[in-house]
Amino acid sequence: MIIVTGATGQLGSQIVERLLDRVPAERVGVSVRDPEKARSLADRGVRVRQGSFTDPAGLAHAFEGATQVLVVSVDKMGAEAVRQHRTAIDAAAAAGARRILYTSHMGASPTSRFEACRDHAADEEALRATGVPYTSLRNGFYATSALQFLGHGLESGEAVLPADGAVSWTAHADLAEAAAVILADEGRFEGPTPPLTGAESLTFADIAALATELTGRTITRTTAPDDKFRAQLVDNGAPADLADQLLGIFEASREGEFATVDPTLAELIGREPVSMRTLLRERLSDG
Repeated sequence: MIIVTGATGQLGSQIVERLLDRVPAERVGVSVRDPEKARSLADRGVRVRQGSFTDPAGLAHAFEGATQVLVVSVDKMGAEAVRQHRTAIDAAAAAGARRILYTSHMGASPTSRFEACRDHAADEEALRATGVPYTSLRNGFYATSALQFLGHGLESGEAVLPADGAVSWTAHADLAEAAAVILADEGRFEGPTPPLTGAESLTFADIAALATELTGRTITRTTAPDDKFRAQLVDNGAPADLADQLLGIFEASREGEFATVDPTLAELIGREPVSMRTLLRERLSDG
């Protein structure tokens, strides 16, 4: 049985949907914090069990009978995130899974300027330490993050952000489809995958130019000093550590950590990845 964690989240839910296009529902199980939110999956024949990365006993039940476990990384950074991921990885190994998969990041490195990428590097080391065959999905940077950073700028006409570098922004839907393909073809990748990225690498100036073209309004990209950006985040209620983490995205991009464009994602899904132009158009049409 293939077990997917976080199956009611933005990425996990799409992975399960794409996986069900490829394997029978009775071969799929999900581990979720709130089984009620996965009722529709249960109705389709998917095994739904409660599981939390903070509850090893619950994970043992959720992972029972697993041949593969996909650990979808949590939406947080720092020591607590690493602890939770290691709990899930250890539980998958203890359950006897013959392969553990993990949603990592293209920039995973212990020396990254972005904390999440340092966390992912630590989690990949935990995977290696289990001795169980594993696949680390080196996902491209989520395009939704770029759209969130632009946010107010699309309405005001001025995107004020720290200096950045090019990033190969990548759609959740494409990464979910790739994960499903890899799960359905067990052993296709051993260890970290190549970077699973979109087809182009763009700066925020590039995205602002796209927005200008699509809206017919001038969207200006203005550079804010790092300290001013951080202070503004804190003034708006962000905890200081989160402000540092978000600033780290820009610091890392300036060093080219997210600029790589690789064909592997397109090869996996059998088509060109969704472009930022398309995602931006959808964002603008949603108002």
